[in-house]
Amino acid sequence: MPADDTAIRLDAVSVDFGTSRLAFDCAIRKGEIVAVAGPSGSGKSTLLNLVAGFETPDAGRIELFGRDVTQASPAERPVSVIFQEHNLFAHLDVASNVGLGIDPGLRLGAAEKARIANALLRVGLEGFGQRLPASLSGGERQRVALARALVRRRPVLLLDEPFAALDPGLRAGMGELILDLRRSEEATILLVTHHPDDVARLADSVLFLDRGQIVVQEPKADFMARTAPPEIARFLGK
Repeated sequence: MPADDTAIRLDAVSVDFGTSRLAFDCAIRKGEIVAVAGPSGSGKSTLLNLVAGFETPDAGRIELFGRDVTQASPAERPVSVIFQEHNLFAHLDVASNVGLGIDPGLRLGAAEKARIANALLRVGLEGFGQRLPASLSGGERQRVALARALVRRRPVLLLDEPFAALDPGLRAGMGELILDLRRSEEATILLVTHHPDDVARLADSVLFLDRGQIVVQEPKADFMARTAPPEIARFLGK
């Protein structure tokens, strides 16, 4: 793909964990939703951590929108992350948890508070601003985390199994919010998932990992039609 069309590039990136070595080489187009799949322990979370800056590679180069960020801190990267456990602060109300995406010191003026209210409206949590995380369901807490990502306005969103604890109805609702975010913000999204239904509903393309390597990178339609290798066939239930 043309260089100016690339959002994320991992160029011969490797991480040595002593007993294992993970190596990634790929380029991801701007505005794509890419499903990251593979067996447990294949390196999916490590790949996201490298893009986010939570891990530093032992070799290789990481680029975001053509800029070398290999040694850049997470705060210096145009990236938001939503984990399975949503990472809300229990002592802060919903509005403050969202506001952390704007200013970690919560120095929020009228314009910032309006952004927070709009983000909560977009994720279906209008009127929830004064509630504490403990009073919310799992799906509601994940939507708070998504609202925080919305106010950050970062062009890359990393989702590490964000639907894992949700029932099918909530999974579908969160999926629609992710698609809306891609449409409205033109975000590039990496979605780690163990569910082929997420791939079918949400992804444009797929990165399939096995034993610390990217073994397949291809459009969703080609991936969903696969019957081999066995690891992919098992993932797809074939």
